[in-house]
Amino acid sequence: MERPALPTLRQLAYLVELSARLNFRVAGEAQFVTQSTLSAGIKELETLLGVQLVERDNRNVRLTAIGEDVVARAKELRAAATDLAEAARAATRPLSGPLRLGAIPTIAPYLLPRVLPALRRAHRDLKLYLREDVTKVLLERLRAGGLDVALIALPFDTGDLYVRELFRDDFSLVTREADRAVGDKAVALRKIDTGDMLLLEEGHCLRDHAIAACGPRRGTWESRVEATSLTTLIQMVEGGLGVTLLPRITLEAGILKGTRLVARRLSPPVPSRTLALVARRTSPRRRDADLLADFLIDQRRGSR
Repeated sequence: MERPALPTLRQLAYLVELSARLNFRVAGEAQFVTQSTLSAGIKELETLLGVQLVERDNRNVRLTAIGEDVVARAKELRAAATDLAEAARAATRPLSGPLRLGAIPTIAPYLLPRVLPALRRAHRDLKLYLREDVTKVLLERLRAGGLDVALIALPFDTGDLYVRELFRDDFSLVTREADRAVGDKAVALRKIDTGDMLLLEEGHCLRDHAIAACGPRRGTWESRVEATSLTTLIQMVEGGLGVTLLPRITLEAGILKGTRLVARRLSPPVPSRTLALVARRTSPRRRDADLLADFLIDQRRGSR
């Protein structure tokens, strides 16, 4: 009996990209092919499978129900293929070759610039590709095979992913120097009016960590203003709109330099988050995740 022809990884990549963009031109650009090439590849896939995967008209692009199912399976197949290829590369030398690292915006600019030069010196054959995004998006890309390792902050639901904790990152209260609350004594977080607490917008895990740090809900968390980045958050505090909580690594990186803000110690139990590296349990780069974790921990100890 003749075996049926199988989809190619390229065809599946086109479909996965289109499912994310819902635009043939933009999806083609993301795959570095023309719109017509991507469209033809998906048509070939539909012919091969004997089903319609995409609904097209002059205005909209949407997946059919079977198309959504194929996309989910395609992501798993591509992740498995990536693991296969990486297993062959990783068998040569640890922390060598391309490594796709994801990191959240409240870690990447504050930790990585201090450790990457030493990492390059220690592992000259490592070629690091960095992607910065919120935790949810990074973990989706990790599961789909688009990333090898992700640097995130816990607590966060990581499901069945492999998690290697790095170190605790304590929070401090950040206020203006001129505020009456400024002093030498540690601040009891329970005494801070949650209505004065400025947060990042929805989607940033640091927002959830800050809310959790304040304990049982007191008042409302419907912030008057929400920031899109820590830089904006700092500017809002300096403008007198409120106070905020910042993790230690941001303060050590000098985020308050040039401002009229001060970081206040918090009284025990001091709220914190935990930095961690995550990888797929089946990934051949899991060993590299552990080696990278060891490196980051050693660098942290050496800098203190």
